[in-house]
Amino acid sequence: MDLNKYIDYTNLKIDATSEDIAKLCERANRYGFETICVSPCYVTLAKKMLEGSTVNISTVISSGMSTPKVKSYEAIDAVEMGADEIGMFVNIGALKDKDYDYVKGEIEEVRDSIDGKILKVIVVTHELDKDELIKITEICNETFVNYIEIYNDKKHTEDSFEDIKIINDYKNEVLEIKVSGHIKKEDDILTLIENGATRVGISKISKLIKEEKCKDNDCSCQHDDCKCKENKCDCKED
Repeated sequence: MDLNKYIDYTNLKIDATSEDIAKLCERANRYGFETICVSPCYVTLAKKMLEGSTVNISTVISSGMSTPKVKSYEAIDAVEMGADEIGMFVNIGALKDKDYDYVKGEIEEVRDSIDGKILKVIVVTHELDKDELIKITEICNETFVNYIEIYNDKKHTEDSFEDIKIINDYKNEVLEIKVSGHIKKEDDILTLIENGATRVGISKISKLIKEEKCKDNDCSCQHDDCKCKENKCDCKED
């Protein structure tokens, strides 16, 4: 199994610098990850850095509580800058209010605005009960989006296994599953894939990729992928 083809290598940190994004793109290209995922403000830079690469560019628009019109505008803007895939958070309040027409409508508005690009509908699963997760899965079926992305901020990958099981029981054959949130170990990624995930978002790859150690014989840092100068460690650990 080519594990790297399942990876969305991600940096959505609010303090991410252009240097951080350049490093993200370089690594993604080096290891052949499926996509990188960056904030909208870095899509143009990523497009430039990955010119001629097979790595796709993904971004996440807005917050779940923005209006459909704002989400649609941000999606159009991201596509025009070069994004291949768009992630959107659903309005969880509307889902909990059982305002399903609203949730379906905002997904369709974004879907119809991105000219056939891949759309991922992101749900924060630890905020949902089982019935709500089933309902958003059914809405994703009805709107023919590409992915339902489950994000769990509880730092327990095991919770995502149960979420995948529920989604698999109710999704159609078209809908794919992405999982993100505190995933670091190769064993966890493999188990997620075995359970039905076709894409996994990760921000740390030090336990996944075996990079060459520091080649400076006078440097004792032994960090991965570092750039040491004049016997001084100048690397940033992943």
